[in-house]
Amino acid sequence: MNRPYLGEFEELVLLTVAMLNGQAYGVAILEEIEKQTGRTVSLSAIHATLQRLEEKGYLTSKMGGATAERGGRRKRFFTVTVGGTRALEEIHTTRNHLWNQIPKTGLA
Repeated sequence: MNRPYLGEFEELVLLTVAMLNGQAYGVAILEEIEKQTGRTVSLSAIHATLQRLEEKGYLTSKMGGATAERGGRRKRFFTVTVGGTRALEEIHTTRNHLWNQIPKTGLA
């Protein structure tokens, strides 16, 4: 099995979808990433990343109902798949392993 590869922004988006637990859609993901990181993010970057993660099999999506507040438009909600969970767990394990290998004098 190939090891998962996620870019840093893909990882942030995937973690945010997991954190939003069933309430993850474009704008909610954007707002949460900006809140958590202090970074300014474009909605088009979020949508492109969501599409990429869905193509990789790390996310699934479904359309929600239309709402008057959105002018009758529907939201696409995203959830993390088993493969996405495995990818996040593997990245988490790898990062922790690397952090644990840094000698006490290794960081200034």
